[in-house]
Amino acid sequence: MTTARRPRSKAGAWRSRAYTLSRTLHLYLSLLAFLTLLFFAVTGLTLNHPEWFGEGAPRKFSGTLPGAPYLEGEAVDWLRLAEDLRALGLRGRVADHGEAGEEVWVSFRAPGYAADAQVDPKTGAYRLVVTDHGLVALLNDLHKGRDTGGGWRVFLDLSALFLALVSLTGLLLGVLLPKTRKAALLVLGLGALAFLALALWASL
Repeated sequence: MTTARRPRSKAGAWRSRAYTLSRTLHLYLSLLAFLTLLFFAVTGLTLNHPEWFGEGAPRKFSGTLPGAPYLEGEAVDWLRLAEDLRALGLRGRVADHGEAGEEVWVSFRAPGYAADAQVDPKTGAYRLVVTDHGLVALLNDLHKGRDTGGGWRVFLDLSALFLALVSLTGLLLGVLLPKTRKAALLVLGLGALAFLALALWASL
């Protein structure tokens, strides 16, 4: 004698589909997020301990730029000046520039890198200080999005959303299964309390 299976309730069917979708998303998103998560984990540690790696020593240069004068009437031709400075081997973007008496100055910035030039716009005579802080400083600046272009900032925003999605699908996996729901909620609650306690302690 056979008995007919009882049809699943709508709530049970929804939980089953949600669990399957969460498991699939969590698996493949975790694989894709591995390198991103590793990068932010390692650079989070190096950011917290910059003294472990020291700082780059500044290098000083001087000379005369070939394209002088850099004046158009009373105005400085900043674009031509910046390109001639960049031809010296400088990298990064022009972060700032200005005038100081008879001289002008231009600052280049890139992750882990700084170059500051003082130039006489009439003669092209320059003084240059270049500091390359090394690989660790470069990674730290990439972590913070400092001195980076707009494309990298978009990547940071997408990474944050991506990792949040991985976290949420992992949470759903723990909550949707009846066997693990209580333990998952208990660990989640204890973790939230520990985080809040540490945050309050650190802010005192």
